[in-house]
Amino acid sequence: MSKKKQERREQITSLVLERGAISVEALSELLDVSTQTIRRDIDKLCDGELLTRRHGRIELSVQQINTPFDQRVETNLASKRQIGEAAAALIPDGSTVFISIGSTPLSVAHALRRRKGLTIITNNLSAALSLSSEITNRIILPGGELRLPDRDILGEDVLDFFSRYRAEFGIFGVAGVSEDGSLLDFHISEVRVRELIRKNSRMSMLVLDQTKFGRLAPAAGENIKDLDKIVLDRMPGYNFKPVLESIEDRLVLLNGDQHAA
Repeated sequence: MSKKKQERREQITSLVLERGAISVEALSELLDVSTQTIRRDIDKLCDGELLTRRHGRIELSVQQINTPFDQRVETNLASKRQIGEAAAALIPDGSTVFISIGSTPLSVAHALRRRKGLTIITNNLSAALSLSSEITNRIILPGGELRLPDRDILGEDVLDFFSRYRAEFGIFGVAGVSEDGSLLDFHISEVRVRELIRKNSRMSMLVLDQTKFGRLAPAAGENIKDLDKIVLDRMPGYNFKPVLESIEDRLVLLNGDQHAA
């Protein structure tokens, strides 16, 4: 395979990871090649398990697509509530807080409704609405297109948005965690937002339940070892013991073993 062809196919894969799906015509315009060339590229790219072809566009295969948001909100609900309460206990009144997208960060937002005077910087509309009942809070949202049905905002404007602010706490979830501690998501844009939140927070805080360990998603970002605090409901399988032991001083474990930083 020529270097040019390989680079083009890597670009196609990156665009699908970022957007979730993209049409043949859009790829043809973006990459300045014919639709026939794009179709040949897609035929090759769809041989694996990551991408699939559907109705004139290329998209993530079914096994790589996240569960619908409303369904995720109801999954492991008791654990998410406990995680939300534990994370909120670390955040005092008057704090400035980044809250990212996802159902577990939303649980933190629900738990923060008892706080006053918060400045909330978020691209998670559900979290913003949850915290809007407290009139002493200040809530800052980015512009851009609302992604439905998740009710969140992603894209280049959101990256610019989070780069302009600094916060005492940065709350975010993750789609999956690999055995080496890599944090996985379904879109590159989600990874980039999380990395910005981590970088611009005094305390970065990952909130997740143990089912995320070993769960696969196509876009890899930073490592769990890079984070300041990890709030987890209970220990996952034995395969993850080494990576969790390496961060035990930053781990808040809700089964009774808590380690404070």
